[in-house]
Amino acid sequence: MNPLLRQVLPVLGLDEGYAAEHLDLRAGNALPSALPVNTLACGSVAAAGIAGLALRGEGPGDRVSVDPLQVSVAFRGDQLGAADGSVVSGFAPLSGFFRARDAWVRTHANYPHHRARLLRALALPESAGRDEAAAAIAERSAQEVEDTVTADHGIAVRVRPLTEWMASEQAVAVARHDVLAVVRTGEAGAIPVPDRPRVLDLTRVIAGPVATRTLGFLGCDVLRVDSPHLPELEAQHLETGAGKRSTLVDLHDTRARQRFHELLDGADVLVTGYRPGALEVFGLHPDELARSHPALVIASLSAWTPDGPWGGRRGFDSIVQAATGVGLIESVDGETPGALPAQALDHATGYLLAAGVLAALRSRAEVGGTWRVSAHLARTAHWLLQTDALDGPAAGIGDLSPWTVATSTPDGTVLQPRPAFRLGDGPTEFTYPAHRWGTDDATWLDGSA
Repeated sequence: MNPLLRQVLPVLGLDEGYAAEHLDLRAGNALPSALPVNTLACGSVAAAGIAGLALRGEGPGDRVSVDPLQVSVAFRGDQLGAADGSVVSGFAPLSGFFRARDAWVRTHANYPHHRARLLRALALPESAGRDEAAAAIAERSAQEVEDTVTADHGIAVRVRPLTEWMASEQAVAVARHDVLAVVRTGEAGAIPVPDRPRVLDLTRVIAGPVATRTLGFLGCDVLRVDSPHLPELEAQHLETGAGKRSTLVDLHDTRARQRFHELLDGADVLVTGYRPGALEVFGLHPDELARSHPALVIASLSAWTPDGPWGGRRGFDSIVQAATGVGLIESVDGETPGALPAQALDHATGYLLAAGVLAALRSRAEVGGTWRVSAHLARTAHWLLQTDALDGPAAGIGDLSPWTVATSTPDGTVLQPRPAFRLGDGPTEFTYPAHRWGTDDATWLDGSA
């Protein structure tokens, strides 16, 4: 059995016998890597599929089908043409590896505000490009770049070897967390599983949107809520927004915040992906929510886990890879850092979080209670770095057409991967492609709230 799936089955309230009876995990690997990324990817997808089947209730012969080739395409959806065949690079020019005076750093500047902070920390003008950034970084030590940019609320990290990372205080904090946690934290009466559970989605980037896209695929009414003051990357939204609706709510505005809490009153699940503590000012601290909404499933993810010296830092998949030793392990020449073949920490963490939410909904129906679900990119990285699992030989995929679907939308023809798993003879496409960002009403599908 897949080692990651075996590890999380007890957390999902399931056993190996159930998985053996209901899971069809095929052989194959199209994610070439020095680390067992294929095992991570297929295990996380299988966990979401099995949890979805258990929540729905299996019929005679119902099985979860997981094909590693489909999984590999799903994990690399951001590398496909988003609309009308145009391939948008997943990383902006100022994102990536740079050689500092004594070591390597990795930056993340895909969003305009992160780009502005990086340039400001490097004392560069807004017009500066990659060459100017490279020259400025080359004059500094890698640790100085990390410290200076982080202090200015930007995102840069010194590339570390695995041994250094694992000896760090933050790695010790990460190790205190489970790769997936599903915990009952309060008392409430049992609530039958709704025909269409309502999911309020406060996530951005990849991991959280993958989790809620998975929940939408499995029949949930998912409403993503964003701030009108934070920019979104169109190609990224098109890739992760399938089967969901998208609305804008300014939580700084009193009336809008009231509207949000009305939505929350009708929700079964709240999924958050902002930095720990970022939403507490709006009355969204998990402990407070457990008191005010005792039957709510509260799911959260973060880059570094909520505690430790880096608990409040901004982080992305690529940054976590660079800091935890993945980058140097994936080096092709032993000197220049490399990367995993996909944003695998994001995707795997997203599928694990979705699996936890599905398990919590099932437990809420059986025994009641308030449920907390959590997963973290750095903890997923630890699993990948510490497992003794081995991937089989990897092969490329020539023709992507069996694994993708093209849909005509107002944004052009959108090409996206098919869902990473299938339940029984259920659908092999998402219900609908991503709606344009922020264009839906702040209501549930039945018009309430």
